[in-house]
Amino acid sequence: MKITDVKVWLVEGVKYNWTLLKIYTDTGLTGVGEATNWPGSPIVYHAAKHVGERIIGLDPMKTDFIWTKLYRDLNWMGPYGASLCAISGIDMALLDLKGKALGVPCYELLGGAYRQDIQLYANYWFTGGGHNAADYAAQALKVKEAGFTGLKFDPFAHTNYLYGEDLSSNLTLTPAQQDLAFEVSKAVREAVGPDFDIMIETHAMLNYRVAVKMAQRLATLDITWYEEPAGPESADTLRAMRERIPSNVSICVGERHYTRHGIRPLLEKHVCDIMMPDITRCGGPSEMKRMATMMEAYNVLLAPHNPNGPLSTLASAQVCASVPNFFRQEFMYNDVPWRDTVITHPIADMVKNGHLQLSTRPGLGVDLVESEMEKHPGILTPKPGFYV
Repeated sequence: MKITDVKVWLVEGVKYNWTLLKIYTDTGLTGVGEATNWPGSPIVYHAAKHVGERIIGLDPMKTDFIWTKLYRDLNWMGPYGASLCAISGIDMALLDLKGKALGVPCYELLGGAYRQDIQLYANYWFTGGGHNAADYAAQALKVKEAGFTGLKFDPFAHTNYLYGEDLSSNLTLTPAQQDLAFEVSKAVREAVGPDFDIMIETHAMLNYRVAVKMAQRLATLDITWYEEPAGPESADTLRAMRERIPSNVSICVGERHYTRHGIRPLLEKHVCDIMMPDITRCGGPSEMKRMATMMEAYNVLLAPHNPNGPLSTLASAQVCASVPNFFRQEFMYNDVPWRDTVITHPIADMVKNGHLQLSTRPGLGVDLVESEMEKHPGILTPKPGFYV
């Protein structure tokens, strides 16, 4: 069997474009994958097309060989970024294709399932109302009523995701903004009750002093984790923060750390309790499995980052099924209505009471619907609230 073609699509998502792809072979078998990242989704799109061209003629069953070849060949451009997003999508599609060729779900290729019922936590649930305690509490209660037992949010919301005129150069919060962030978080805790996981996101948009100060305040709310108190550039900075943040506050990082090589210093310095690699950028399901195995050696839990498209959700769940150190998987509570029309089996049918129930269908268990993707092309001109 040989790879004959790779097609790539940019599809509009709820916050940014998804990069979806499909591998074709001379036997008619296909595999689907996702390489989503942002901002700069057009860069990822073209990277995925280029990387797809590089695997034409190869045997798709040699998944680890292809991963290693692409990683080593493209390492001259750097081991991270758009090229690794492309590798991630290709790896996902190859694993899907291999599962379909062998008639087994991807989790069987990753060592078999510890579980097929994947516990989720909700993100992007706070899309209505304003940035105030009452509106956040009301929306959090709806998440709990839907059967979820955990949610994540950024209570600071003092900036957008991009560095612009609305972002103070010192990444600080005024005393009033600090109080508002705490009051919003307190209202959410009171709304959902004590037996509910609350994950606090900072987006690495706070300076050292404020990040530590807010962690100390939020510790009184029994938060489940404090996410990305610093960016991915320095494990030493995270280590220093770990020493000042209360010990009952778990630190979670990893959405901007790529491959097993990228997480090694974090593990060696014991900076976090939970890691959240993103399957569409960390190296794909094969690499996420390897990363999870490394994490297990340091008693660190896996909680995949997943504000992406439907294939990311399904592929992440396949990895979560296959590892002993799984904690929770991120899930977009509100999404575009075509999330489930671009795939052949709706995710809505798989999610019940805050869990994603994996099927026994081969590969990822779905195919892409090309006609539906083409109805929702990626957005290439920036607009408010959407990141190209």
